[in-house]
Amino acid sequence: MTTESGEAYERSASDAFEYGPAPEGGARAWLVAAGSGAIFFATLGFANSFGTFEQYYLTHQLRESSASSVSWIGSLAIFLQFFTGMLSGPLFDRYGAKIMWPSAALYVFAMMMLSLCYTYWQTMLVQGVLMGVTMGLLQIPAFAAVSQYFDKNRAAALGLVASGSSIGGIVIPIALSKMLNETSLGFGWSVRIIGFLILPFMVLACLGIKARLPPRDTEFWLLSACKDIRFLLLIVALFFMFFGMFTPFFFLPTYATSQGMSPTLAGYLLSILNAASTFGRIIPGVLADKYGRINMFGFGGVITGIVIFCMNSATSNAGLIVYSIFFGFASGTIISGGSAAFSTSPQDARNNGTYMGMGMAIAGIGGLIGPPVNGAIVNTYGGFFQVSMLSGALCMVGGMVAFTAKMWTPQGLMGRT
Repeated sequence: MTTESGEAYERSASDAFEYGPAPEGGARAWLVAAGSGAIFFATLGFANSFGTFEQYYLTHQLRESSASSVSWIGSLAIFLQFFTGMLSGPLFDRYGAKIMWPSAALYVFAMMMLSLCYTYWQTMLVQGVLMGVTMGLLQIPAFAAVSQYFDKNRAAALGLVASGSSIGGIVIPIALSKMLNETSLGFGWSVRIIGFLILPFMVLACLGIKARLPPRDTEFWLLSACKDIRFLLLIVALFFMFFGMFTPFFFLPTYATSQGMSPTLAGYLLSILNAASTFGRIIPGVLADKYGRINMFGFGGVITGIVIFCMNSATSNAGLIVYSIFFGFASGTIISGGSAAFSTSPQDARNNGTYMGMGMAIAGIGGLIGPPVNGAIVNTYGGFFQVSMLSGALCMVGGMVAFTAKMWTPQGLMGRT
């Protein structure tokens, strides 16, 4: 009990009295967790593979475009998958898991449409806009559903769910890199095969995710959250982290090829990164429930910033592989840790989806502008040193802001919050 703030304890006691305590496990809870993990495998796991797409686009159908222009496709998808949480979070709190079916069907449809795209604006509209929106309609409800089944072990459960994106980030880049660079399938069929791969995961998610708590019938957006200084500071912290943390996801394969690595092996770097990120999401989640959710969130931002500073020090194949492992582990806690940190703010568990959606939506602006800014810096300076310095510094700033948010918790700056 020492790791829970007084406010969180009161919220837990209130929920237990009115709805019954969170089961913290059991067949129903783990089925929800499995379905949510499937969502992140298919959505954020795919988004984490954008570096493979960028490397291919810049040498094939979008070779006339700059690195900054191509980065806008992935950054817009990242922004929209979080910004759409402004809609999907409150929808889940009000209507439950029934919103998942149409979103899952639309996501598979968007994947098939991507296989037909060969111009910049076609790719932007499908991969950037349509897929970004449908990812957002799926991800925040998945996080919110798991939060209803776990309280004391919530950070660990969310980390386990988010590790689905790491597993997807292992499988999808390897499959894409192999099909795009070493087979005669071509872009269209390579993407379609990924679409068929994610289809059963969407079915599992729709069948498995169920809300535990009754829907709330209050206002759609909880504007009172804007009066919570802790909540606002957590948004600012995640904004800075999002601005900086996606640099290796977008540019590591391109940087690796500039150092002499083969395109196929460079595509595998994202899989190695995401493999390490699996442990980086689960282990910090377990520690967060013991030592504090905001503590681990802030620590993850600081360590990720330090690792990004070192990107230009990796110049050999072995060095780049080791760097991918370190970055994957360090950055793994940010998204799952951010969701766990946001869940400390609402006093009613039925509002978790709305708080997460609102927080992720605003913070997602960092993911929108970060990669294109970094792409423009790469085009201007012709290297990656300036990019790594900027991105690393912003991640560290985000981590320090997260620690500052603890001043508005009952346990204070030095507490286990």
